[in-house]
Amino acid sequence: MNTQTTGARARSALLVLEDGRAFHGESFGAEGETFGEAVFSTGMSGYQETLTDPSYHRQVVVMTAPHVGNTGMNDEDPESRRIWVSGYVVRDPARVPSSWRSRRSLDDELREQGVVGISGVDTRALTRHLRERGAMRVGISTTESDPEALRRRVLDSAEMTGADLTADVSTAETYVVPAKGEKRFTVAALDLGIKSMTPAMMAERGIEVHVMPAKSSLEEVLAVEPDGVFFSNGPGDPAATTHEIALLQGVLERGIAYFGICFGNQLFGRALGFGTYKLKYGHRGINQPVMDRTTGKVEVTAHNHGFAVDAPLETSTATPYGEASVSHVCLNDDVVEGLELRDASGALKAFSVQYHPEAAAGPHDAAYLFDRFVDLMAAPRSLDGEEA
Repeated sequence: MNTQTTGARARSALLVLEDGRAFHGESFGAEGETFGEAVFSTGMSGYQETLTDPSYHRQVVVMTAPHVGNTGMNDEDPESRRIWVSGYVVRDPARVPSSWRSRRSLDDELREQGVVGISGVDTRALTRHLRERGAMRVGISTTESDPEALRRRVLDSAEMTGADLTADVSTAETYVVPAKGEKRFTVAALDLGIKSMTPAMMAERGIEVHVMPAKSSLEEVLAVEPDGVFFSNGPGDPAATTHEIALLQGVLERGIAYFGICFGNQLFGRALGFGTYKLKYGHRGINQPVMDRTTGKVEVTAHNHGFAVDAPLETSTATPYGEASVSHVCLNDDVVEGLELRDASGALKAFSVQYHPEAAAGPHDAAYLFDRFVDLMAAPRSLDGEEA
């Protein structure tokens, strides 16, 4: 029975950050104990897509919007097979879902999937703390009442830095999303934590998408005979994800068209020789302003990343695969939000963005990037991979 709906008294819950800051509230979702990296999301809607985004694996999400759960949970909007967040923090959960599409309450769904959460927390104070101190490990418990005891377990939990998590979230076997209408291209999409909307948007453009495990070999990718290779979003530290970087370098050496988003942008940066670093508190939510420097257009975009590429904003860089430069930048803090690779003639060979152009949930300002990928694959190429 949903305690939020019946009005029954919820079990008390405790949240403790690794620096010792503690918050008391009530259980929301499953009872028990959980640990992860505390991050905050600025979206006022789209919580179902956020919860089911594999990029949030091992993260405890704090919702900055005060009222969460009013549209319940439906069967149409999940972005993957399950909820991936390690924990969930809200201020005022809806007592009764009101959307006609709702099939169950958010509280019920969290409980069903074993996701421990906490409600009744001053999420504004918690968010301000994370902005000032940075993202950090956190624990939520409905069984522990001693903050110091819970903090000791938080300090024993895994950190995000150095974590290679792609195998946790990736598909175990390759599957194919067929093109809608006439097939125009074949794409090998490496599943680093892919969201279902991504291959769907490619399929709408006549692309047959082979979604492949993260640890696929270069030979397996080439066996698909792809017109393009795509790297998805995903969780973890890009510096620790070495197999996928080597695979991407093999793709670039062969001049195959490449498009990457989110984690795929960070791995692209490292494949080109740039470093990556951990942001203080990251970008998360559906309202981040980004400029596409190739067009001058400012887009409102959906984000979830705690790491970023360390590349020069104003100069291009020579790489073994061509000339690399920053194509997109965040207008809030000048963080690199996109990269592009061009040949000696200036023709585009590969590109990536740090945000989620499939925008589930979020605005649709950046959907044109899938069209850019189509144009890249359609460009004639010589045998050595250069533009003809």
